[in-house]
Amino acid sequence: MESTVTMITPGLARDLAALGRLDEATSTESVLRGLTTALADGVPGCSGSSAEHWRDQRVLVSGSHSELITLAEEERRLGEGPSADARRTAGQVVVGDVLDEGRWPRYAALANRWGVRSVLVLPIKVAPALLLVGLYSVRPGAFSPVAAHALAEMLTQQVGVAMANMWDFEEVRTDAAQLQEALNGRAVIDQAKGIIMQTSGCTAEAAFEELRRISQHHQVKVADLARLLVDEHQRKSRR
Repeated sequence: MESTVTMITPGLARDLAALGRLDEATSTESVLRGLTTALADGVPGCSGSSAEHWRDQRVLVSGSHSELITLAEEERRLGEGPSADARRTAGQVVVGDVLDEGRWPRYAALANRWGVRSVLVLPIKVAPALLLVGLYSVRPGAFSPVAAHALAEMLTQQVGVAMANMWDFEEVRTDAAQLQEALNGRAVIDQAKGIIMQTSGCTAEAAFEELRRISQHHQVKVADLARLLVDEHQRKSRR
């Protein structure tokens, strides 16, 4: 039996730690891609990896190889297999040899078609999401259930940090985008008020009231109406 450290190589530990480093391109998809690539490259005997990100009954699937994404999606369509059991029981599932697997005959036939002989699925809880991390090998008996516990602990810690950082980053990015949108909307409203004041000679307050009256009548947002007015004014000016 493999020792509990053989699934965790220095390269894997380094690559998993790197998942928590964020930049403008960071997303759930990029974290999952990084995770599956790190596992495929870093776990001894692992030929490929998949990850299913479940949140609010919606799922996002990633994989180190396109065939494994297809396998994960087909398993979900069949409603049977190691990932389905791991999600239902919240426990790890090991398939020692697909050719001897009797629990899910349709899944076993599908996995064998893709050349998969052994599978390990680890459910990783990253509230409010659940990750189903799949490891696949082209040879039987590639994954030790004992060694898998240490890997699951590392994934829970490292992936949990990465996902939490990413969610915080996305929240900040969303807040910044909303603030910028609000500022842009305010600027275009001020421009529209200026146009109305110039053409009618009214005050700023009266110009805004006119914008609001027309927006309510046509059931459009004040900012959208202001943008239309500014665009039309600019077109007339160019002519």
